[in-house]
Amino acid sequence: MHPLRSLILAAAGNDAIRRVVATAPVSRDVVRRFVAGEQTADAIAVTRELVASGRSVTLDHLGEDVTDAEQADQNVRAYLELLDALHAEGLAARAEVSVKLSAVGQKLDERLALANASRVCAAAEQCGTTVTLDMEDHTTTDSTLRVLAELRRTWPSTGAVLQSYLRRTFDDCKALAGTRVRLVKGAYAEPESVAFDEHETDLSYVRCTNALLAGDGYPMFATHDPRLVRIVAERARWYDRKPGTYEYQMLFGVRPDEQRRLAREGETVRVYVPYGSQWYGYLMRRLAERPANTTFFARALVSHS
Repeated sequence: MHPLRSLILAAAGNDAIRRVVATAPVSRDVVRRFVAGEQTADAIAVTRELVASGRSVTLDHLGEDVTDAEQADQNVRAYLELLDALHAEGLAARAEVSVKLSAVGQKLDERLALANASRVCAAAEQCGTTVTLDMEDHTTTDSTLRVLAELRRTWPSTGAVLQSYLRRTFDDCKALAGTRVRLVKGAYAEPESVAFDEHETDLSYVRCTNALLAGDGYPMFATHDPRLVRIVAERARWYDRKPGTYEYQMLFGVRPDEQRRLAREGETVRVYVPYGSQWYGYLMRRLAERPANTTFFARALVSHS
């Protein structure tokens, strides 16, 4: 793992660093580049702007790793409020939601997470949209896939997320290639026993891309890497996939010009938009995914110190 990436991921779990970053006057200005805001209204405003530009959206209410059933319920209610707002604003056809099971009780009880995720899926269906289950660190992969399978009994369009840096993922891609699958590189600190290095992660991403495009499902390619964007386009042509039978996904605040370019060319581009007050861990993972982002953050901190 890149040394800087290791350092950033370590900082994500450090309470002392979290307090410094969270209270620095500049932090909220910096965070706005990557996070829509803290309230539902903020998320709706950003969604409206992105949809008007020809892009689609998936929204993540930040609040993972909860260890209290009441907090899990609060996160569910935040999603229900968001879905109602998307429906009321006429945005549900272009905006779905992404849910981390650890935000709805997975660390407490897998059955609780399933019950809470079901509440979100039912509300999404009523509002005319759907849900994608985010994937977290490798210790939760099997549990997340079990919950996914149960949800798909009632809501077959529920999306999966698979991470190319895990050694197991090619097999998972082959197994799920007939469904909605978002392919990402992965953003958690993982041991070498289960995860590839950076170069092998990219090779795995291409192998998984082929497996998903060869299936009859709906693949969603989440990457900002220009090489991988080009490879996905080439492989889509090879498999005779037309725009609209797959999509690109990128993070809010990362390569917006490229997002707009792809959308202008007729590609489906979905922007992953996080919102909420629990932004610290999310920000650290975004910096770890692309350590060059730390330059932006460090300059802002220094200029305001």
